[in-house]
Amino acid sequence: MAFGISRTELNKWKRTVEQGEIAFLTHYWLDERFPDCDTVTKVGCSDLAKLEAWGQKYGLKREWIDQKQKHYPHFDLFGSAQKKILMQEGHLDQLNHFK
Repeated sequence: MAFGISRTELNKWKRTVEQGEIAFLTHYWLDERFPDCDTVTKVGCSDLAKLEAWGQKYGLKREWIDQKQKHYPHFDLFGSAQKKILMQEGHLDQLNHFK
């Protein structure tokens, strides 16, 4: 379940992904499989080669790309990896918004 973001933020992320750019979107998220995590960051890009190359910088594997929504492939970042990657990418403000 995702919540804590506006329709405008979601649409901006979708447009950026569709344009083949790397886009970040952090939101509240509850999933019983990950009880210690309450946010997730979706890092998306419609250019799969670009997204895969971006992920390789952080040890993320191609098979971890979520492609259920055909036009919005993305990695899901949470936990310590989420914080580390957002910090290195200069997007820690996204996570801080929810703390």
